Amino acid sequence: MTQEFPPSADERPSKSQLKREMHALQALGEKIIAMSDAERARLPLSDDLLAAVDEAGRIRSHEARRRHMQYVGKLMRREDLDAIHAVFEEIEQEARRRDLAFHRLEQWRDRLIAEGDTAVEAFIADHPDVDRQALRQLVRNARREREQNKPPTNARRLFRLIRDTAGL
Repeated sequence: MTQEFPPSADERPSKSQLKREMHALQALGEKIIAMSDAERARLPLSDDLLAAVDEAGRIRSHEARRRHMQYVGKLMRREDLDAIHAVFEEIEQEARRRDLAFHRLEQWRDRLIAEGDTAVEAFIADHPDVDRQALRQLVRNARREREQNKPPTNARRLFRLIRDTAGL
């Protein structure tokens, strides 16, 4: 028969470590509260946590919100944190891909305005379904706006045309 001893101080986490973990769970709860409803729906959250997240949006008092966030942190201990982090990573990856796609579109817009017809031909080759006449007109108008230091109204319209053509 083996004798069981209570865990020694070396085996269990320190009070400071427990506090750090609790603050990390509260911070994760804050991120969940800040998410849109559509993004939050993708997370594998319990009904209790969803109710607490909804309640957090209605709390205005600073002290009440602080106490409520402690409660959210407590509820977070029971959640599947690995699954939640995986969904967060997915959402961040999608945002990065979307940002990169928009940067490429902005580069196309800038290239079309700077290079004119040569860039227009290259864009048409990549996107044969684009409205060629509208594209050429917007490029001409955007170039004229840039030369005259006017607000970039047509450059914005050109970006919208490129974005719609690319399907974003």
